[in-house]
Amino acid sequence: MRMGHRFSFNIDKYFADKDRPILALGGTYPAAHHVRPHTHPRGQLFCPLSGVVTATTAHGTWAVPAMRGLWIPAGVQHELRMQGVVEMHSLYFEPSAVVDLPSRCQVVGISPLMRNLIDEAVALPVLYEREGRSGALMQLIGYEVKTLRELPLSLPLPIDKALADLCRRFLRRPSAVQEIDDWSSQLHLSRRTFTRLFRRETGLSFVAWRQQACILAALPKLAAGASVTRTALELGYQNPAAFTTLFKRVLGSAPREYLLTGGKELRGQNHEAAAQ
Repeated sequence: MRMGHRFSFNIDKYFADKDRPILALGGTYPAAHHVRPHTHPRGQLFCPLSGVVTATTAHGTWAVPAMRGLWIPAGVQHELRMQGVVEMHSLYFEPSAVVDLPSRCQVVGISPLMRNLIDEAVALPVLYEREGRSGALMQLIGYEVKTLRELPLSLPLPIDKALADLCRRFLRRPSAVQEIDDWSSQLHLSRRTFTRLFRRETGLSFVAWRQQACILAALPKLAAGASVTRTALELGYQNPAAFTTLFKRVLGSAPREYLLTGGKELRGQNHEAAAQ
């Protein structure tokens, strides 16, 4: 039995197998498919090979383009939405066997070595041999997963209900032209109080959060074939150059290059730029 044609809801019965602390899964989801909120007893690293996947939890939203990965800790409820046809590989890690993995969701870069290891793991039978090549392959994956670098493709959501409602409403129709004064007036707060509240609740300034939201909204559009110009204008940018400049500053390369090449592993300044 091979994993290449199985989805996650068929693998649950194998999660109790402590002798195999890492399990692999492969499958294809149709365009616009919605995986309803659910949890796993194991940590999950899922890696779309095509399309874009948007993941949502109670604490934020993550956009996962092709050839990147999303780490989801064990027990975290999440839902997934597919943009385009999504071929996907996933790894599931037993928490007690693979330690020191992140305690929060994050998008990560997938190195060429890790990508090859995942391909090989997905090709194995569900009940792979624990010794020999198969066991060594999974053991190496356990080491390599700890080296993956986080990418700035997350969007934290506030706990404050009124502010969270505004954020979710914005995410349904992101716009680069919305200003702090628009939001603060809706909450009946001064600009200064709103600014402090927003940073305390999200860890980002309003402008940085708005920019991140626009980039996350742009990725599915670009992956579906929309032009950079059309995408920029739909998000409220006056010209595509401004959008491209922001995209390069945060993600390290121009939009088309990022989608075609699998993106670059980001340096520290990209993380700093996203947080300003």
